[in-house]
Amino acid sequence: MTSGTKITSEHIRTLKGRGRLAALTAYDYPMTRLLDETGVPLLLVGDSLGMVVLGYPDTTRVTMDEMVHHVRACARAKPNALLVGDLPYHSYETPEQAVSNAQRLIAAGAEAVKAEGGQEILAQVQAIHGGGIPFVGHLGMLPQHVLEEGGYHIKGRKDEEHARLLADAEALTTAGAFAIVLELVTPPVAAEITNKISIPTIGIGSGPDCDGQILVTHDLVGTFPWFTPRFVKPKLQTAANIKAAVQEWMRDLEK
Repeated sequence: MTSGTKITSEHIRTLKGRGRLAALTAYDYPMTRLLDETGVPLLLVGDSLGMVVLGYPDTTRVTMDEMVHHVRACARAKPNALLVGDLPYHSYETPEQAVSNAQRLIAAGAEAVKAEGGQEILAQVQAIHGGGIPFVGHLGMLPQHVLEEGGYHIKGRKDEEHARLLADAEALTTAGAFAIVLELVTPPVAAEITNKISIPTIGIGSGPDCDGQILVTHDLVGTFPWFTPRFVKPKLQTAANIKAAVQEWMRDLEK
C-alpha cells in the first residue's frame, strides 16, 4: 500500500554489521499497514499471535490454518517490508511436511518462513531452502518447547548450551538461512554468535550486540497490558488510552 523500495531476504542479509536492523510482529491488515508506513524493514507474522490475539496460554496451540489466515490478512497490506511467516508447532516434523507447510505460507502471501531449532531440524531447513523459500532461523529459548521445558528459560549460561548454540547458528547459516532470531540468549553468547556468523542475528531479550532487534508489537506499544516481558520498555500505554477514550465516550452518552 505504500510507495518505496520492496525489501527482500537478500537485502536483509546485506544488513549484517551495518547498524541495527528493526523488526516487529504483525498479525492483521491495519497493523501491517501502519508498521510498514514507519519503514520497518522486516515484519513477522509470528505464532505469538496465539497469545496476544487468540488468547491461548502459549504458542503450541496455534494451527497452520490460523497462521495462513493471519498471513493472508497481513499480505493484503502489500507491505514494502519483508513479510515472514512462522511455521507453527508440529508443522515441520519432516522435510516433506516442512516444505508443504512453508509453501502454504508463501501461497498466503509470506515472502519467507521461520522455524524454531538448530541441527535437529537441519534436514527441514535444507529442504525449505532447496525449494527456493527464504528461511529465518530461531535459536535460544524456543517458545514451542515451553511445555517440555517447563517454562521460558535464558539460554547459553551452561557450557553445553553455549557450544550448542554456536554449532546450531553455524549449521543454520550453512543450510541457507538468511537471518537468525536469538531469543533470551545470554548477551555475551549472543554477541559471540553475531561475530562468528555471516548472516544477521536478530535479538529479543538477548542484549544489545545482535545485528537487529525484534519485539512483539503489542509489547512495544502497550496493547497487551496483562503481561509485559522484563526486557521490554513500552513506548506507549495504548491500552490505558483505549480505556480512557471508551469511558469518555460512555460518559458523553449520558449527557
